Amino acid sequence: MKKILVLALISGMLYSCSEDENLSPSVNAPETYTFERNSSSTVAFNGQTNRIMMAKELVGGMLDFAMTKEQLLEMYRNETASGGDAAPFENSDLNSATQSIKSKVAASSDYFSTNTTESSEVKADFESWINAQIDEVFPNQNKVAAPGIAGQIADGSSTRYVNKLGLEYNQAVAKSLIGALMADQMLNNYLSSSVLDANNNQQENDDKITVDGKSYTYMEHYWDEAYGYLYGTATDKENPNPTVGSDDDFLNKYLGRVDGDEDFSGIADDLFNALKLGRAAIVENGYSLRDEQVKIIREKVSQVIAVRAVYYLQQGKAALPDDRNNEAAYGSTFHALSEGYGFIYSLRFTRMPDSDQPYFTKSEVDTMLSKLMGDGANGLWDIEESTLDSISEEIAAKFDFTVAEAGS
Repeated sequence: MKKILVLALISGMLYSCSEDENLSPSVNAPETYTFERNSSSTVAFNGQTNRIMMAKELVGGMLDFAMTKEQLLEMYRNETASGGDAAPFENSDLNSATQSIKSKVAASSDYFSTNTTESSEVKADFESWINAQIDEVFPNQNKVAAPGIAGQIADGSSTRYVNKLGLEYNQAVAKSLIGALMADQMLNNYLSSSVLDANNNQQENDDKITVDGKSYTYMEHYWDEAYGYLYGTATDKENPNPTVGSDDDFLNKYLGRVDGDEDFSGIADDLFNALKLGRAAIVENGYSLRDEQVKIIREKVSQVIAVRAVYYLQQGKAALPDDRNNEAAYGSTFHALSEGYGFIYSLRFTRMPDSDQPYFTKSEVDTMLSKLMGDGANGLWDIEESTLDSISEEIAAKFDFTVAEAGS
């Protein structure tokens, strides 16, 4: 693999930088993500943990044929937070939580504060997939899927449930949330200067003026909330990488998958080290150093999404049956391509490190999704290998990896 220059130094290594032509304080990153003030932790990201758990229950609920549309939509919206009979979540704490998935989907300061039309469209996409799962797939639970017919299809020992075009709505939701919720909030909201440096945050951070009733400054807390969208359900939240990939079904899971590929080995440490060093820089008022870590985080998180988009397109291609008329043999293909669909959707929410733009615009993403579903009237049933290769090459060309590296 063509390795990307690692800008973050290993934990605990001394880092100095220049700010406004003056030498900034030297910053030591701790060995773990541990920050304290007056013997109390200054790290908190409960809201991010809750949203990750809500998303897990929503995706699981989309394959629970006893669920109603109202229950699934309430998992997404969480408008009541009332408990009792209206409570949709199995985890009772989530039923009384004030957070919701929908409120933070396509809601970043940098991308959507002045782009409310697209934000509303993205939020509505998730509701449309949830509605369609109930209206199209649930009634055909016991029907064998075929071109133009929603239903079930075997994938080894698993059963997949697809719409008439071969798309699994639950996978579209799961993988699209990685971009529209986790990456967008992380890269384009909490790590943006428009949030970190809003109002009088820099001066208050310099003076260590904490949020009322809390141990942290606003800037410290915003950085930690970004951290929470990656490591919010980690087994060890201070030292999360030993279990990375197994702590959630979203960004953490696929960081682990990419890190486990020898072509991308080390990306998890790169991300964790940048998150630690950037947080330590905030404590020491080293804002240039902080911003250098933001660039690393944007690049690496975006790379995870892009690698997995290509991976699933290529896995779908590899799983195409030799006999294209053998409808029962498409289960693995549809599962991989449905995951690929969600990762392509998530590319809209990536962020180039030195830019205020994503690696792919909404128009470019929409075009790729149209190509994926557009080789024939029956969508993924008609997919051509050349289409999967073309989209894969288009994605890889924006990054420092090849289709072969990502697709294996």
